Amino acid sequence: MTTGPGDQRAARPAARGRLRASHADREQVIGTLKAAFVHGRLAKDEFDARVGQALASRTYADLSVLTADLPAGPPTARPPREPARVRAGQPGAKGIRSSVRVMSAGTVLTASVWMVALLTGSPAVFILAFALAIGYLGTLLLAGAVLAESRREQRSGRQLPPRSGPGGGGCHPAVPI
Repeated sequence: MTTGPGDQRAARPAARGRLRASHADREQVIGTLKAAFVHGRLAKDEFDARVGQALASRTYADLSVLTADLPAGPPTARPPREPARVRAGQPGAKGIRSSVRVMSAGTVLTASVWMVALLTGSPAVFILAFALAIGYLGTLLLAGAVLAESRREQRSGRQLPPRSGPGGGGCHPAVPI
């Protein structure tokens, strides 16, 4: 009986199981076992037992038995969720609304006092308008800072900022003099 090229390819997987495995083959199987352990597919004792068997394996067939019940690739990752719209319960939403209200109220009040000062021409009203304008600028700066912090908090989802530097702290170590 003659054999063709297709018959030889069909016979190779069966014959490969009897071939001796190399150290690199054992390491590849151990890597697969490590990934399965990390993803929770193997318990610690089962992982240890399979690694011991992989190190003692001599053939490809011995190695293939160790990973036959594990999926071939890494687990599929879930797509990231889209951020939700700003709602009253979300972090930062209250600060944004409050800041906008304070800015609006301060603008209307200051503009009203200046209009009265310009229409009456009274020096006392001009002094009041000037004092109110200075207070308004301070309030505007404070409300702007609250608004900026609320927006940053809202965008970050209340996550802490990443630590900087190799040690993870933001401070520089003390340098002896």
